[in-house]
Amino acid sequence: MLKFCNVNFKYENDSKLLMKDLSFDVDKEEFISIIGPSGCGKSSIFRLISGLERNYDGDIFINNNNIKTLKGYIGYMPQRDLLISWRTILENTSLPLEIAGKKSKEAEEEAKKLLEKFGLDKYKNKYPKDLSGGMRQRVSFIRTLLTGSEIMLLDEPFSALDAITKISMQEWLLTQWSTLKKTILFITHDVEEALFLSSKIFVISEKPITKLKEVKVPIGYPRDRHMLNRPEVISIKEELVNELKQRIEL
Repeated sequence: MLKFCNVNFKYENDSKLLMKDLSFDVDKEEFISIIGPSGCGKSSIFRLISGLERNYDGDIFINNNNIKTLKGYIGYMPQRDLLISWRTILENTSLPLEIAGKKSKEAEEEAKKLLEKFGLDKYKNKYPKDLSGGMRQRVSFIRTLLTGSEIMLLDEPFSALDAITKISMQEWLLTQWSTLKKTILFITHDVEEALFLSSKIFVISEKPITKLKEVKVPIGYPRDRHMLNRPEVISIKEELVNELKQRIEL
């Protein structure tokens, strides 16, 4: 589904490589979390996948197509919802379709169907200020979904939410993923969140990034939080937390 092949990358004003000969694969419909210290390059990987950064050596493929020649959009959901304050929820949701060239009325009709599907239809004429943080993130997710991409990049989407809302959103996201059959890459600093959501975790533990350590989460789907109390999961959590502590200066 997604493949990095010997990718070298650094930012223009940086003398040192951020990624060196980086190769990894993501299979179709996987849910993968990426964890690592702040500034280690997690979001930069997303920027490469989404085409926001193209000045790199090596190759990146989606469904065997090189992303440098790929037309279309990657679904990218940032930490902040970035909803436009003067547009209604329906108008915000339909924005990716308008950017893709659909007429406003047609785009809104398509967006309205998804708002109904996700139980948000009654909010379609409200504005972002009228919604809670969790509701705004649901709208942001739907907007990302409407890019039509098979791959969704979620960059710490729940980090600004309170603890209870965050738990609710994690459970909601798993339900949507199991229904939609999308491939999700999810950046987080929260090891427990990564364990609860993911089938596999990529750990960044060096700089420049030459490889991603893969950790398989030994619990199946559907999941509940009691599974996090299994001894094998607790052991993995402790190992990951200790590794991140050691790499805090990465």
